[in-house]
Amino acid sequence: MASIVLFHSTLGLTSSVREFASVLAQDGHTVLTPDLFDGETFQTVEQGVQKRDALGIPELMRRAAAAVEATPKNSIYAGFSMGAAAAQFLAVSRAGARAAILMHAVLPLAALGAERWPDVPVQIHASEGDPWVDGSVLKDFARASSAEVFRYPGNGHLFAERSGSEYDGDSAAALERRVREFVRR
Repeated sequence: MASIVLFHSTLGLTSSVREFASVLAQDGHTVLTPDLFDGETFQTVEQGVQKRDALGIPELMRRAAAAVEATPKNSIYAGFSMGAAAAQFLAVSRAGARAAILMHAVLPLAALGAERWPDVPVQIHASEGDPWVDGSVLKDFARASSAEVFRYPGNGHLFAERSGSEYDGDSAAALERRVREFVRR
């Protein structure tokens, strides 16, 4: 079984993230859900972005790196939206990553200070019209990494966040099934 580090979105460490972690743990995996927001949760992405910006990206990446210090080097890094950025950062900067799962976000490699994606399997999930996911970045990243990319109908950003207004049960169920299959490999 795998060691998985699952990072939350700008909504914070919500019950939805904890439920997703629980599903993975029921499959026999060890799942860590670091809280990068000091226990705060938010109702909207915009509120969470204010918290993200107040902390700053360097501080968030420092917190993400500190959260995984005691985890196995061959962990799987996963995240929702802002948390996908943390997962992507760790897959690039911490040698030995087993895989990365990027849900609702993908950054250009240059934003991570990387020229290329490491030899790390990656799976990406985003809705077709997600206003926070740049389609050209997604295509470029997929070409550079041989990622498995899954696009879902609609334009919801956090469509897998059960408590959110953009929740899409069918897409969320498909995402969960695909992630569970990917982690089993």
